[in-house]
Amino acid sequence: MALPKIDVPVYDVKLVSLNKKVKFRPFLVKEQKLLLMASEASNSDDTVNSIKQILKNCVLSEINIDDLPVFDLEYLFINLRARSVAEVVELKYQCNNTVKDDENNEKKCGTVNEMNINLLEIQPTSSPNHNKKIQINDNFGIMMKYPTFEIAQKAIEKNELDAFMELVTSSIDYVFDKENMYYAKDSSKEELVEFIENLQQKDLEKIKNFFDTMPKLKKTIHYKCKKCKYEEDIPLEGLQNFFG
Repeated sequence: MALPKIDVPVYDVKLVSLNKKVKFRPFLVKEQKLLLMASEASNSDDTVNSIKQILKNCVLSEINIDDLPVFDLEYLFINLRARSVAEVVELKYQCNNTVKDDENNEKKCGTVNEMNINLLEIQPTSSPNHNKKIQINDNFGIMMKYPTFEIAQKAIEKNELDAFMELVTSSIDYVFDKENMYYAKDSSKEELVEFIENLQQKDLEKIKNFFDTMPKLKKTIHYKCKKCKYEEDIPLEGLQNFFG
């Protein structure tokens, strides 16, 4: 006689980029193995692949996980983690306040403080002036698209200049003038890099502003050190911060 199947609950979450609700189930023991692989991975490719595979297994709606912007993929994963394990996670933070010891010498407090955070309270937020359309001058501009989780992770591994160039060239949807649209997919990586390198610095700042103001998973938590009583607001951003 076959063993009975256990009913698994179904949840939903609204993704910003799709502007629709996506249904998912909690991850099971078989996905827990993938989660352990992600946490122990020595390179970003293994981490990215494990997280994406978990989402592909658990998401019940028809969406392309590979194409999700970094903030939507992180938001979806955080909700999946909350529904699968626990809504509240404990974070540890070492107090960096400068105090004096018994001999009046300055030192770091160093006390490890525990803080609880509800994962379901975390939402993607963006700045009011955020815009995907970047007007370079009266004649032409750039339409941007959001980087995927994979692109964002790869950029982290590069030096600051290379990382920014990787983000920019991967996030151009098309360049437009008064008559035509020139899609990035039809250009080589070298052509895109050359295009960016020939912009003025003020134009590059406009592109940088796109990344600075785009939706992100962010939350500021207030803590008070249990030993020295120092108080501070700590900004959290991205998956690693919320599970670190």
